[in-house]
Amino acid sequence: MNQDLLPESLSDLYENMALAFSSQFENLIELVVTPGWRQYQLIIILFLWALAFVLRLLTQKRWEAWARARTGWPKWRLRTLVQLMRRLTLVYFVILSWGLYLVMQQVTWPSRSYLIGVFATLAVAWLVIAMVARLVRNRTLRRIFKWSMWIYATLVALNLTDDVADFLDGVAISVGDLHISALGIIKAVLLIGILLTLARLGTRAAERGLKGNDDITPSMQVLLAKGIQVLLYGAVFLAAIRTLGFDLTGIALLSGAIGVGIGFGLQKVVSNLISGIIILMDRSIKPGDVISLGDTFGWINALGARYVSVVTRDGREYLIPNEDLITNQVVNWSHSDRFVRLDLDFGTSYDDDPHQVRATAIRSVKAVTRVLSGGTHEPVCHITGFGDSSVDYVLRFWISDPTKGLTNIRGNVYLALWDAFKEEGISIPFPQREVRLLSDDAVAQQIAKE
Repeated sequence: MNQDLLPESLSDLYENMALAFSSQFENLIELVVTPGWRQYQLIIILFLWALAFVLRLLTQKRWEAWARARTGWPKWRLRTLVQLMRRLTLVYFVILSWGLYLVMQQVTWPSRSYLIGVFATLAVAWLVIAMVARLVRNRTLRRIFKWSMWIYATLVALNLTDDVADFLDGVAISVGDLHISALGIIKAVLLIGILLTLARLGTRAAERGLKGNDDITPSMQVLLAKGIQVLLYGAVFLAAIRTLGFDLTGIALLSGAIGVGIGFGLQKVVSNLISGIIILMDRSIKPGDVISLGDTFGWINALGARYVSVVTRDGREYLIPNEDLITNQVVNWSHSDRFVRLDLDFGTSYDDDPHQVRATAIRSVKAVTRVLSGGTHEPVCHITGFGDSSVDYVLRFWISDPTKGLTNIRGNVYLALWDAFKEEGISIPFPQREVRLLSDDAVAQQIAKE
C-alpha cells in the first residue's frame, strides 16, 4: 500500500463513504415514510410503469405486424427494431416519464418532479446501455459492460460519483513512481473494453470497404486488412499500458529481453507470420486460387496470418501453415489465369482408322459441358504411340472452372468417348494373351531341338 496512506486516512475514507451512503439511505427512508410530494412522485412513477406495461400488452402485436412488413430494411436496422420491441415496456416508460417530467417542470415547482426526473434519466440510461451492449459479442464482457455502466449511471443520477471516486482513488498501491488505484483500474478496464469494441468494429468496416474495392487485388485486401487490425489492436494495447500508469520507457529493456526469449521459443510461429506477409505481398496465391500441395487439391478459402485455408471437393478444409507454401513446391492452377488443360489417355484397335478416331474424339469432347472450344483452347487429339494391344492417343482439352472439380469432368469426357466410339463402331481393345497346349511328343521334340 502507499506509505502516505495511513490507517487514519483509510478509516476517514471509509467513514466518509459510510456517512454518504447512510445519508442517501436515510433520505430514501424519508421519501417513503414522509407524506407529501415525494410519496406522490413515487406513486406516479409506479403508475407510469403500470401504464407502460398495459400499453405494451395492447400494442405489441401491432408493432410485430408492422416490423414483419419491413422486409427491405438493412439487417442492422431490423436488429435494432427487434431489441426495442423486446424492451417495449421500458420504451413506453421513458416516453411517459419524460413527457410528464417536462410538463411538471413548467406548471409546478421543480422539486415536485425531481424524483420523476431521476427515474426518467435512469430509464434512458438503462435503455441506451442495453442497446449499446449488443455490440459486444462476448457474453462475459457484455455483462461486465452492462453492470458497470448501470452502476455508473445510477451513481450519476443519485449524485454519488464524487464520493465513490474519492473512496476508490484512496485504495491504491504505490511502487516508486508507479501509482495504481482501484479507480484507475476500473477506468482502464472500461477504456480497454470500449477501445477493443471500437477496434473490432473498425476492422470489420475496413474489411468490408476493402472487399468492395475492385481496384485492389484480393491479396492486397487481406494484407491491408491485417495491417489495419494490427495497428488498431496495438494502439489499444499501448493505451491500456499508459492508462494503468506504466512508463513505456522503463519497461523497454525488460520487454526486449522477453522478446528475444519469446523469439527463440516461437520460431515456427514467427516463420509462419513472415511467410504469410511474403505470400500476401508477392501475390503468389490469393483467395479463390486452385492449388495442389502434395496430395491436397482444392481452392484457397482464406489467407490467415499463420495458415492458409484450403477447401477440397469433398468438403474438407485443410489449414496449411504458410511456411509450407513458401518452402515446398505448390501447383497453382489459376495463378495467371483460370484456364486449366487436362489430358486423357486412351487406345483403340489397330483395325480402326486413326483419322476417324481423332475426329470422333474431338467432336465428342466439344459436346461436354464445361469444355472450352475455339481459339487457343480448341481440343486436340494426338497419336502418342503404337502399343502392344492398341494405338495410343492423348486427348487434350481446356476448362475455366477448376473449382468445380477435375475428376467429374474427366469422367464426363470418358463417357462421351465411350458413346461416340460405340456409335462409330470404334473398339477399345484390352490386353490379350495366347496360350498353346503342347502334346508330350511335341514337348520332347522341342527339348531335343534345344
